[in-house]
Amino acid sequence: MQSKKKIRVLIAKPGLDSHDRGAKVVARALRDAGMEVIYTGLRQTPEQIVETALQEDVDVIGLSILSGAHKALFPRIMELLSQKGLTDVMVFAGGIIPEEDIAELKKLGIKEIFGPGTPTETIIKYVQENVPKRA
Repeated sequence: MQSKKKIRVLIAKPGLDSHDRGAKVVARALRDAGMEVIYTGLRQTPEQIVETALQEDVDVIGLSILSGAHKALFPRIMELLSQKGLTDVMVFAGGIIPEEDIAELKKLGIKEIFGPGTPTETIIKYVQENVPKRA
């Protein structure tokens, strides 16, 4: 009898942002929902995030940002994911991201943006329903 493969999620805090309570809440909620969660810790470079995603063979990356540097950091992360052949990894983001930036970030390939106060159940359901099927 085979068990269903758990969804592997990387929660990452890119840049110099040092506020990680929201990221930890989301990480715990996803874990409590039965997913395997890897939390990178604070002040990660795009290169560190992508390398961790590669090493940990994750299905999903959740980016948390409050510093306002999303327009500089997120494109680099998406570029590196593409360069490493990780185009089948779903990326979502959360934090303080102005409404007017969301369309641009989605064009980069970020699948969903969750703002402050989003119920964790909403994030869990989104990940469960949208995680890509991998071989």
